Amino acid sequence: MKPVYLYKTPKTMLNKGTGFLSGYSHSLNPYSGCSYGCSYCYVRQMPVATFRKEQWGAWVDIKSDAAAVFRKELARAKTKGPVTIFMSSSTDPYQPIEHKEGVTRSLLEVMCADQPDFLLVQTRSPLVTRDIDLLKRLGANVRVSMTVETDLEPIRKHFSPGAPPIPARLNALRLLAEAGVPAQAAVAPLLPSSEGFAETLRAAVDRVCVDDYFMGDGSGGRRTRSLGIEALYREIGLEEWYDTSASRLLYERFSRVYDEDRLFVSKQGFEP
Repeated sequence: MKPVYLYKTPKTMLNKGTGFLSGYSHSLNPYSGCSYGCSYCYVRQMPVATFRKEQWGAWVDIKSDAAAVFRKELARAKTKGPVTIFMSSSTDPYQPIEHKEGVTRSLLEVMCADQPDFLLVQTRSPLVTRDIDLLKRLGANVRVSMTVETDLEPIRKHFSPGAPPIPARLNALRLLAEAGVPAQAAVAPLLPSSEGFAETLRAAVDRVCVDDYFMGDGSGGRRTRSLGIEALYREIGLEEWYDTSASRLLYERFSRVYDEDRLFVSKQGFEP
């Protein structure tokens, strides 16, 4: 299904960091909507999605002149105190349309010229490696957080068939490491995985954050339950993974491979 793309000129680009993102001064979304359309995405239950007639994943709004709007807002925000930015909270900044539109890259160019105190780039797309040149210019003030929910491609295809393959994401993490760009793997939300998942990730990245629906959807798991995600687990006979015990199991497996100061849980792993 090809998404419907619309061009819209935003009045604002920076939003105040609240809730799960209260550790950040602002969030930044280059697009509205996300063509990956992952089944478990909590944004499906947010106003940006519920007020649209089309289903989540079937539409994307491209923010025209985003860089010009952002440049002014960033300069103004920096006069009021430290600026820490989470990009993005309700879309993937490197979803496929970014190949053509380059909105995210234009925002990074603004930040290279007028650096925030910290930027976290949250994505599941290998396209982030296209912007390694800009990310390197941000130095220690940036971290790329690559979603890697599982190491099993059949599981990825069951829950998020429109998202990039896991091997491509792992390769992107390796390329970021080679370039010296700070990065982490976000096992968020964690999906069923193999016992060797930790070793697979450790070969690509030295920092990981584990999160589940109950800690990470901003409502104690209520948003996720309303999406009927548990049925997807029943379809493949893995209901035990839709439980708070799954995160404890995964943390234990990862703690055998990662040092304590490189292994994080939920919100603490995304903080500036």
